[in-house]
Amino acid sequence: MLTIVEAVLGKTDMGRLSWLLSRLRVEEVTQADSLDAVGLLREAGGLHGHKYAIDSLVAAMALRSPGPPVVLASDRDDWERLCGDRVLIVDV
Repeated sequence: MLTIVEAVLGKTDMGRLSWLLSRLRVEEVTQADSLDAVGLLREAGGLHGHKYAIDSLVAAMALRSPGPPVVLASDRDDWERLCGDRVLIVDV
């Protein structure tokens, strides 16, 4: 649910957000996911701190999902550093 908090802006239409969320599967964050995120940050080199915490955690969870993961992102460079070609990045 961290990405929801990160994405909501003052003018976000909460009704539309609720509709969107009703169509998603929400995954629990585990300790293993957190450690995988730390590993991704270390592999990426130079990424650390709160600025990359959520992206690295979402990346770790995406990489454990079945099938080729698709990530919608506005920061392609960070995602390429975290995941390389292991995810399909769609610019938003």
